[in-house]
Amino acid sequence: MFKHEKMLFHPVRVEKPNPQYAVLLQEQLGGANGELKSAMQYMSQSFRIKDAAIKDLFMDIAAEELSHMEMVATTINMLNGHDVDSQQVAAGEIQSHVLLGLNPGLTNASGYSWVADYVTVTGDLCADLLSNIASEQRAKVVYEYLHRQIEDKHVRETIDFLLNREEAHNALFREAFNRVQDSGSNRDFGVTEDSRLYFNLSTPSPANGFGDTKAAPPSFNNPNTRPS
Repeated sequence: MFKHEKMLFHPVRVEKPNPQYAVLLQEQLGGANGELKSAMQYMSQSFRIKDAAIKDLFMDIAAEELSHMEMVATTINMLNGHDVDSQQVAAGEIQSHVLLGLNPGLTNASGYSWVADYVTVTGDLCADLLSNIASEQRAKVVYEYLHRQIEDKHVRETIDFLLNREEAHNALFREAFNRVQDSGSNRDFGVTEDSRLYFNLSTPSPANGFGDTKAAPPSFNNPNTRPS
């Protein structure tokens, strides 16, 4: 069951309209590494999870991602201003001005529609957690790119908040992975000689090149422990 709280997860505002930047921010609304994708991915993955705590984690983060989506859409709406004017958009999607009446659409910065193919679900908890860790890292990268391209201090505050929440989710998924790392596709990892070989097909190779591996399964240090 879901309910809508009218207060945003975190307040957003802008110094002034900036339709061109609104186009860039569309990437985190309807793009392949955006908030809608994350929400749908974590929710879809949760349906077959048997561990109650991890299932709750997936659903809690999915719900938060929907809240982030609302924040991003609200910011885009403010940045679009009040008058349709595609001349204010030098590059990127212009559907907001010619089709949507400035309403934030489920498209990326280039105007391509959101698709369910962005969502990765395997039914294997280890694989899904690794995918989610990578998803949060990619989302952080996009927010970092966006942060560099805007001088509006209020928009920067919003992006900084969202970026830091991606880091929190990344750490939580790593903690969950540590709990189940001996299960599923991580079980019996690297048991044959073939899994330990490195085929050097680039010659000549650098002195610090890679060689054969022990093929240890993926693992993470405790994300809640900071080095002294």
